[in-house]
Amino acid sequence: MARLGIDFGTSNTGVGVMAGASPYAIPLEPGAATLPTAVFIDGADKRYVYGSAAARALTEGTEGRFMRGLKKVLGTPLAREPRRLMGEQLTLIEVIARFLAEIRIRAETHTGLRFDAALSGRPIHFHSASAERDAHALEDLTEAYRLAGFQTVEFLAEPEAAALAVGGSGRMLIVDIGGGTSDFTVFDRVDGQTHVLGSGGLRLGGTDFDTALSLAHAMPQLGHRALIGAELGSKTHMAPQSLFNDLASWEKIPFVYDAALLRDVRRWCRLARDPRLFERLAEVLEFHLGHDVAYAVEAGKISANSTEIGQIALEVVERGLTIDLPKAALTAELASYGHEIATCALDTLTKAGCTADSIDQIVYVGGSSLLMPVRDAIQGRLPDAQPLTAEVFTAVVHGLAIAAE
Repeated sequence: MARLGIDFGTSNTGVGVMAGASPYAIPLEPGAATLPTAVFIDGADKRYVYGSAAARALTEGTEGRFMRGLKKVLGTPLAREPRRLMGEQLTLIEVIARFLAEIRIRAETHTGLRFDAALSGRPIHFHSASAERDAHALEDLTEAYRLAGFQTVEFLAEPEAAALAVGGSGRMLIVDIGGGTSDFTVFDRVDGQTHVLGSGGLRLGGTDFDTALSLAHAMPQLGHRALIGAELGSKTHMAPQSLFNDLASWEKIPFVYDAALLRDVRRWCRLARDPRLFERLAEVLEFHLGHDVAYAVEAGKISANSTEIGQIALEVVERGLTIDLPKAALTAELASYGHEIATCALDTLTKAGCTADSIDQIVYVGGSSLLMPVRDAIQGRLPDAQPLTAEVFTAVVHGLAIAAE
């Protein structure tokens, strides 16, 4: 029975096997070692579309429903709530299962092997604030794998998998910051052998950064915190905060669209101090543009990380609507997250019986580990450790391939 290493991520997914003595990330779409963890339910052609093709269907305006960030619903009531999708009653666990089944088929097609078993990565904690939700999340993901056709599934902590794949020697700290979680493993590498000393993590990652930046910069352009007048009298109020929180959160965007809400927003247009803001919001809700806004915020975050001023381009909402995102604003708005992540990293060292000055190298993996506000916070706590950027998107899947073998 062949076993497939699977790094099912909030933003991207990779799979791997050993090719001789080396780990091999199986390409799940042409020219890419990973596949965006995205699903598009095409209403016109009655089919499911995955990865980059799903994102293209969204941007091309194909009729259907787009989902991203599904890993974050594991362990929450959303995961098991039945909903009508293309004529079927499905839970999001079943949608995740269809995604996992698709990557199994692609891996089998590429390798000519049959994969009946999976070794899956998992964060240290799906839900760091709730042990009950944490346990339920693992149950949900296990069920999804079985529905996807895997006879057996075992799990390995993602930063511990990455520790198997990186080179070097000495005492190292893996800092794995993905779309939904931040995870840490401290280990010693002696004579090519990996000895894990301890691991820790928290539910905080790149999609949370996107939410914060969207609420600060994009959502105010759609009426967030803008004043709405009463039908009678001079009192004013703001639109519900929950609406903008959901519209700024990748995993909740598909469930914002509602005819009654759209009617409310059109009424707010009439009563608002600045009607144009709510007219934009109505446009987003009517034409299901929430994910387009989220992608624009994500692109702005990435550009502000490498240039002095990034831009959040909301042209899809209104021609010429572009918001500057200075690097200084990115740094300020993510500073508290960087502090929280760095604190968890140090707690991991403490629980492993290690001191900060004993770490020789910090190995960064995961796409969100590239963000400078996060790196600066960690390096500030571990100034003597040498920073090393590993294979950011494939270190975990390489480690899973090694362990699966």
